[in-house]
Amino acid sequence: MENENTISNILQAVDDSGRHYRDSIPMIASENILSPLVRRACNSDLHGRYAEGLPGKRYYQGCEDFDTIESIGIATAKRVFNCKFANIQSTSGTNSNLGVLKALTKPGQTITAVSTADGGHISHARMGAVGMRGLNLTTYPWDEDRMEPDLDAAVSMIREVQPNLALFGQSVFLFPTPLRELSDAAHEVGAKVMYDGAHVLGLIAGNQFQDPLNEGADVMTGSSHKTFPGPQGGFVLSNSDDEKFQKRLNNGIFPGVCSSYHLHHVAGKTVALSEFEEFGAEYAKNIISNAKSLAEFLAEEGFDVLAEDRGYTASHQVLTRHGGIDSGAGRDAALILEKSGIITNMNMLPGDSKAMSPSGLRLGTPEITRLGMSNDDMKDIAKFFSRALIRKEDPKVIQNDVKEFKSNFQTVNYCFEPSLAYPGL
Repeated sequence: MENENTISNILQAVDDSGRHYRDSIPMIASENILSPLVRRACNSDLHGRYAEGLPGKRYYQGCEDFDTIESIGIATAKRVFNCKFANIQSTSGTNSNLGVLKALTKPGQTITAVSTADGGHISHARMGAVGMRGLNLTTYPWDEDRMEPDLDAAVSMIREVQPNLALFGQSVFLFPTPLRELSDAAHEVGAKVMYDGAHVLGLIAGNQFQDPLNEGADVMTGSSHKTFPGPQGGFVLSNSDDEKFQKRLNNGIFPGVCSSYHLHHVAGKTVALSEFEEFGAEYAKNIISNAKSLAEFLAEEGFDVLAEDRGYTASHQVLTRHGGIDSGAGRDAALILEKSGIITNMNMLPGDSKAMSPSGLRLGTPEITRLGMSNDDMKDIAKFFSRALIRKEDPKVIQNDVKEFKSNFQTVNYCFEPSLAYPGL
């Protein structure tokens, strides 16, 4: 009986989570929602199967059908990302980063990256993958006004430090990185260049952001579930046609950081690649258009939206500051918004040093765009923000209005079979 109650509680919580998101406005920049066909591929017999190795070179029998899936996925990824090499096995963006760090560095070597305080991802830090690999880390000087590495100072630093690997890209990612100049400096000192495109991978594939592999990056990693709208997982991509280099990258993932690599997610990733090839450019364009509109409407409502001089954003993200440095105002704002039916995340902004009490919010438009929202709807969302955080209306009243608003956006779009976003509820 106890086990039955436990299972019942778990399944109830699963359904409750679905209802929570169904009735709320989901604005986590690192999240997205699955299309019906991707969901079908993920919820298949491939769950729990093994296929260590590469297509045609497996350590298990029974992999012929999966060989077909992975081969199609690799070929499609090369087209979607316009590159010569693709590994689609990694189970997350961080897993991709770990694999590349294993492939291209040795413990005790030096890496340069964006600090977490300036928006770098935790996997770029000593607390994450960089530390696990035992690398010496130097972070780039940061231009707070432009929300990117200070170009001249970063170039000088790279030439002085002479890293083995120069890592670019971040978790707070408003604008393209000035990658050509930074890559040139890294290559001058013999460093490989790695670009973590986890957040902006769909924008890159949709030709709406920048083209890292043609701007100097030797390898690009990324997540398959943010602006690229697939299941949770990762990519490793390169334009190198050096077979030894490609082998190092493959070996970094398997056997480097993966044994089984979640075959059902690889199948879902392959379906997502096919859908993105058809619908991705329009989707990426609309994600950015919505982010720009959201930023403008929030500013009109009186919010402190970062990077005003640069037009607020050129990506899927918008940053707002809600109080003094390390004040915890971002945390407080996120909690109020959730009670009001808007799901966001607190985030450190330049100057903050305390991850659990930052001053800012990071807002994203990938999921709400996929649910069919457009520029005009961003004005309504900005007004919900104002009601909750400026006018301080009763969150329960706002939540009811948000639920009614969200009822008009219950379909997954930019896919072959647009369908109900929250099936079974």
